[in-house]
Amino acid sequence: MAAMASLIEFYGWKQVITVYVDNEYGRNGISALEDELEKKDLRIAYKLPLSINFNSSHVTEMLNASKLFGTRVYVVHVDVDQSLKIFKVAKRLQMMNSNYVWFATDWLSSTIDSFSPRARKSLDSVQGVVCLRQHTLESKKKQEFLSRWKDLKQTGLSSSELNVYGLYAYDTVWTVAYAVDRFLNENGNLSFSLSDKLLSIKSSDLQLSKLRVFDGGSTLRLKLLETNFTGLTGHVSFDSASRSIISSGYEVINIDNMKINRLGFWSEGIGLSISPPETLKAKQNESSILDQNLDNATWPGGGTEKPRGWVIAVHEKPLRIVVPNRTSFKDFVTVNHPHDIRGYCIDVFLEARKLIPYDVPYKFVPFGDGHSNPKYDQLTKLVADDVFDAAVGDIVIARNRTAMVDFSQPYASTGLVIVAPISRPQSNAWVFLKPFSLELWCVTIASFLMIAIVIWTLEHRVNDDFRGPPVRQLATMLLFSFSTLFKRNQEDTVSPLARMVMVVWLFLLMVITSSYTASLTSILTIQQLPSSITGMDSLMASNSPIGYQVGSFVYNYLTEILFIPSKRLVHLRTPEEYERALRLGPNAGGVAAIIDELPYVELFLSDQTDFGIIGQPFTRGGWGFAFQRDSPLAVDMSTAILKLSETGKLQEIHKLWFCKIGCPGDNELDNEPNQLHLISFWGLYLLCGAFSLAALVIFLIRMIHQFVRYKRRENQNAPSLSNSPPRPSSSGQCSGVISSFVDFVDEREEAIKNMFSHSNRPHQETISEKT
Repeated sequence: MAAMASLIEFYGWKQVITVYVDNEYGRNGISALEDELEKKDLRIAYKLPLSINFNSSHVTEMLNASKLFGTRVYVVHVDVDQSLKIFKVAKRLQMMNSNYVWFATDWLSSTIDSFSPRARKSLDSVQGVVCLRQHTLESKKKQEFLSRWKDLKQTGLSSSELNVYGLYAYDTVWTVAYAVDRFLNENGNLSFSLSDKLLSIKSSDLQLSKLRVFDGGSTLRLKLLETNFTGLTGHVSFDSASRSIISSGYEVINIDNMKINRLGFWSEGIGLSISPPETLKAKQNESSILDQNLDNATWPGGGTEKPRGWVIAVHEKPLRIVVPNRTSFKDFVTVNHPHDIRGYCIDVFLEARKLIPYDVPYKFVPFGDGHSNPKYDQLTKLVADDVFDAAVGDIVIARNRTAMVDFSQPYASTGLVIVAPISRPQSNAWVFLKPFSLELWCVTIASFLMIAIVIWTLEHRVNDDFRGPPVRQLATMLLFSFSTLFKRNQEDTVSPLARMVMVVWLFLLMVITSSYTASLTSILTIQQLPSSITGMDSLMASNSPIGYQVGSFVYNYLTEILFIPSKRLVHLRTPEEYERALRLGPNAGGVAAIIDELPYVELFLSDQTDFGIIGQPFTRGGWGFAFQRDSPLAVDMSTAILKLSETGKLQEIHKLWFCKIGCPGDNELDNEPNQLHLISFWGLYLLCGAFSLAALVIFLIRMIHQFVRYKRRENQNAPSLSNSPPRPSSSGQCSGVISSFVDFVDEREEAIKNMFSHSNRPHQETISEKT
């Protein structure tokens, strides 16, 4: 059984199901296996005892019942099963496939070795089984004996093959013979005498009183313990302390395609190895658990990949998952009906379940009366007590809970935070700048400058107010632009295009100024909510009442860890009670602050602007799914949660539940809640800019058209000179045209009209009259 325990440990399985015959041999063997497994922190999950004369129907009943168990690793330990009924029934029940693992003690190898070559055709029922065979050394003496045994079979003196027990039987006879021989050499004869104990027995048909007892029994036993010779099985000797034969260990064999393959060896002190134990004795001191190795096995179903060896649940017996029946913060877990349970935590579990590489049948079971939040310590204890297999919900990974159950990787970071009314900054000398954001101020100033340039461009030719020396023109256009803010302009616009731009600009100014006035009024007159709480230290130092969520671990933490008197603590059930208690305050039957976990607080603050988080979280933790101790699902679920986090799916689920209007993290209390931003007015600015650009484009097209007409008239009226000077280069001609165009645009509109009306006169006089 030590060899079997090492084999199970080598392949990494934690639990097994034992099938054994219910007699002294079977019970003692399984008890020994249980002791060996316990040394390696392994265990027997279930025991399936069979009657001494078990039949196929009994085996069918037991194996069918075991299908409901999660473990799929079986260890078979029976004394006689020549017909291999257990494995034939298992094959018929489809339990010899790749989902199952079958081990057998040395009874199976002895049975198979006894089969004739023709009978070995039935080995297809034990395909993939791994079992033990007592190891015997290969020697010339052994080969000669097996040859003689084969001759006996051919002559009809033997009807079966020879197994290991036959070799041990042969050596046993020689062991007794050598011991009796040494006894006779020393004592000369054998003597027997009547036993007083037998004489005292009443007469019966057995006639025990006539039996004689060997007088030299103790001496003969000593001679047996001194046995030291080489037999068919190898070196034969006894351990003086335990008086047991010194074993040569076991072979680990594997049945594949009706053939027996040797995977390796096991011996005491060395463990599992590919090499025979006798070759490793010299290196025994160097051997360690790290050297354990075997050849690759072929498992039931024909595959070489190691089976998982367990299932979490089957459809006939799904995983029992308890979920909290919450009455507040139902976005995390909502129990509409025992068969309709939803929420953020449920969605995370279901998405993680999709990434687990095997089927996980499950059934949700609500826990709680529906009138108040359940106590989560009780919920986790139900998992530890095997009432449920797992717990899914907003369960904090706390120290006292990890002692009872195994938790998955946290799927949500959490920690305790303080929620209290927020004091906003008071008015100051620069409060008039707060109604607009910096971005909006910059765009507004840029718009005034843009309007100044556009209006000057459109009015410069037709309006004398916008003409004169450059300094005067610059002052005029800036004063005109900013004076529109007060609706008092000393200069009137003349150009139709300028008037069109001014209509849009004045509408924009009306909206901007009224919004600024309303925002500034709100900032100056809003009722501030003061709070003296600056952190956990100031809260503990005060005598003000503190709110907490009923059913959570916060109460125990505040009273047992922070030693806050319980009379200061006020239990609250719903977000509505949170808001009411905070608004009432400590002097009117409410609370000064609430201490709760960060996810609950974020959800509460998602639609609150008068409260906020004070300071930083003063504990760190997370929410996880709880499983029974040593449950393999805890590891696989943790891996799945990490994959969800890496792929961004975890954040998508969070946004789906808590960001319908805006994520709680994005809705933290703003320092300037009444401040206006550019996004609210970008449409108006875009409209004003479009009209201004259109006016400039129309003005430019008109100027180009007039300039072309002017140049044509000039060319027609110019005198034809025979000795004309050489034509300038193209680059010089281009710069001259541009310079001429700029001068043309700078002319008054009236001068241009006069120019066209006198265009038939010789072009000898200067038509330009500048201001």
